[in-house]
Amino acid sequence: MKPQTLYDARQLVILTGLSGSGKSTVLHAFEDMGFYCVDNLPVELIPIFAELHAAGEGDFARAALLVDAREGMQLEKLPPLLKHLKKDHPITLVFIEANEDALLRRYSETRRPHPLGKNFSVRESLSQERALMAPIRKLADVVIETTQFNVHELRSFVTARFKNPDKRPMLVSVVSFGYRFGVPSDADLVLDVRFLPNPHFVPRLRPFTGKHLKVQRYIRSFPQTGEFLRRIEGLLTYLIPHYIREGKSYLTIAFGCTGGKHRSVMLAESVKKLLAKRGFSAKVVHRDIDK
Repeated sequence: MKPQTLYDARQLVILTGLSGSGKSTVLHAFEDMGFYCVDNLPVELIPIFAELHAAGEGDFARAALLVDAREGMQLEKLPPLLKHLKKDHPITLVFIEANEDALLRRYSETRRPHPLGKNFSVRESLSQERALMAPIRKLADVVIETTQFNVHELRSFVTARFKNPDKRPMLVSVVSFGYRFGVPSDADLVLDVRFLPNPHFVPRLRPFTGKHLKVQRYIRSFPQTGEFLRRIEGLLTYLIPHYIREGKSYLTIAFGCTGGKHRSVMLAESVKKLLAKRGFSAKVVHRDIDK
């Protein structure tokens, strides 16, 4: 049987993953792309739906099913079921996840109970859920890590990922920070820019940030700034396509100076613009600019 690609005219996508990781947002993105979407389909009904889909019955040539921890221990039946169904049906399994800090923060913001029960803390429930989901994750055709995405970015990413066969999108987060407040734990690349002259010691510039034109002009007035930016642009232009080919969904590049207010801010803004000119999807975050 010919394996299915994500872009066949007749598609059946099964979405699953960790609670709080953005599964509903992903399902809505599929719905916006014209997929027939079913939320929380019982595991026992998946084979029936797959047969209907394969037979072309109903108006759902492209369909997406969401199955998650709300099924409880019934999820243990999903891995052998998927292995059996994939022998005869072109199914794509998409697993959606985020790191623990992001999930805990999202649960704190929404105050929703975890679907595995109210008798455990959210952290304990997440740990149980990861263990329950581990065999399913191993079977995934696509893993989407949503830690660095907001809702709009996640929808855009999913749309680009599943709508265009030639595009492998990746969100690049360019972060400025101050070393006195610690290095960002989620940074993939960390670049120390404390070798540049510090506007903090120029009284007329101290009150401003690296977003101010006067500060930017001051930092750019030194030849090492231009040389550094040229070298970084060349490095990232080389690295990012390789990360994309490896399936990485986001990349965090962190620029650090002493306080996170001047040099790192200016360089983060500059690199974000350079990446945008190169056609990469990038956003900038100034973690410590107001500290």
